[in-house]
Amino acid sequence: MEAYIPSGYRPLLGINDTQRAIAALKHTFEEALSRRLNLLRVSAPLFVEASTGLNDDLNGVERPVSFDIPDGGKEGQVVHSLAKWKRMALHRYGFAPGEGIYTDMNAIRRDEVMDNLHSIYVDQWDWEKVITREERNVDYLKSTVRDIVAAIAETNEALQGLFPGLNVDIDPEVSFVTSQELEDLWPDMTPKERENAFLREHHTAFIMQIGKKLKSGAIHDGRAPDYDDWDLNGDIMFWNELLGCAFEVSSMGIRVDPESLARQLAERGCEERSKLTFHKMLLEGRLPLTIGGGIGQSRLCMLLLKKAHIGEVQASIWDDNTIRECAYSGVTLL
Repeated sequence: MEAYIPSGYRPLLGINDTQRAIAALKHTFEEALSRRLNLLRVSAPLFVEASTGLNDDLNGVERPVSFDIPDGGKEGQVVHSLAKWKRMALHRYGFAPGEGIYTDMNAIRRDEVMDNLHSIYVDQWDWEKVITREERNVDYLKSTVRDIVAAIAETNEALQGLFPGLNVDIDPEVSFVTSQELEDLWPDMTPKERENAFLREHHTAFIMQIGKKLKSGAIHDGRAPDYDDWDLNGDIMFWNELLGCAFEVSSMGIRVDPESLARQLAERGCEERSKLTFHKMLLEGRLPLTIGGGIGQSRLCMLLLKKAHIGEVQASIWDDNTIRECAYSGVTLL
């Protein structure tokens, strides 16, 4: 897909200051996130064994990068995300309710459609936290969202102290809306058009209940059936003034329990997954109840550094049209 560079766009920071700002942003945000959510940084895998079912299936059609391991006779898969691995790790490490982990996750999504916001290389903070049965509710979900947005606003303020040329406004007040409420408001729009309409007015929002069927029979956006509970999840979004669009920074939610996992696997026709190691343990009640998500590192850098293209804040591979368009517009791809 061709890159879109706004007319007259000029980066606020040069290449060297951009690199310094990326480092400062990541350090500051990690500290703020871990403090607000009580998370411990842990090491994370780049690949997992295919037969465990630990890889994120995303929308169910994306192909993982796979490879054979001759010494051991197993198949490895480069992760799409660590949505399931984190929950297994919390079980293995013996974490208690109120305690959690975060990781510096790197992934390859070979089938991603590349544009200003998407790359085949994914970097995000994957986090997961143990909760109690009583905390599996919308109020706890909203409270956690507010904590994450507060960490982002705190990071933005710190960055502007270090780099006075930055001028992004982050509204700390979160507007909550369900995907069904968006369809009710704008039934003739596409989901993306609904997001743009809502975020244009409410500059910070959490779009809830992603993955479940709407009254129209469609879904707002794809979400795998085996990590988020579709009644207790959502996307954190901001209005991106530079690009003039709703801008997703995080996908997150309260995770499936045995009942919601069985229901969602059946709805998507994926019952065969119940035989995989992760799914069997979850259905048997052997894994902790958790909340978790992924927060895009490059996405957050784009937003707070006011960059027009994700390639300005991460190194990846781009098609020839994107390379030409960025060069013509004076955009430096890392």
